[in-house]
Amino acid sequence: MTTDVLILRDPRESVKKCSLTPLRGREDVEFWSYDPDKRYDATGRILLHHEGELLSEADQGKGLFLVDSSWRRLPKLLDRVDGEPVKRRLPPLKTAYPRKSHIFDDPEPGLASIEALYAAVHILYGPRPELLEGYRWAEEFLRLNPTLA
Repeated sequence: MTTDVLILRDPRESVKKCSLTPLRGREDVEFWSYDPDKRYDATGRILLHHEGELLSEADQGKGLFLVDSSWRRLPKLLDRVDGEPVKRRLPPLKTAYPRKSHIFDDPEPGLASIEALYAAVHILYGPRPELLEGYRWAEEFLRLNPTLA
C-alpha cells in the first residue's frame, strides 16, 4: 500500500513549527505552497474536513488532500481549490499539540495536521508509525487515542 497525499500549505505558517515538515522529500507526499493567484485541482481526492461524512475503509484508493493552515485562514485557501474533493471527517480524537492562538479560538476537535494525516491513513490502511517520526508529541497523541496505536 502506498499513500498519495497532497498538502496545500499556507506559507504564513511557520515551517519550524509545522508538524508536517518531517514528511518533506517523501515520494508519497507532495507539498503545494498556497498562492492566492493560483488554482489547485483536488479532483477525486479526500479532503479532510470537519463538515464531511465519516472517513472509512470504503474510501481506500483515493488520494488524500490536506490543507495546512490556521482555522481562521482555511476558507480563504479552500476558495482556491477546484475539482470538488470529497469531504470526509475523522472520528473524535484528541490532539497532543499545544495549541495557543491569541486571536482565534481553535475548534475543540481540531488536530495538528500530522495527527489528522496519521489518523486518516490509519483508518484507510492501518498504522503507519513512520508518519509520526519527527513529531514531538507523537507518543502523547497515541496515548490519548489508543485506537490509533
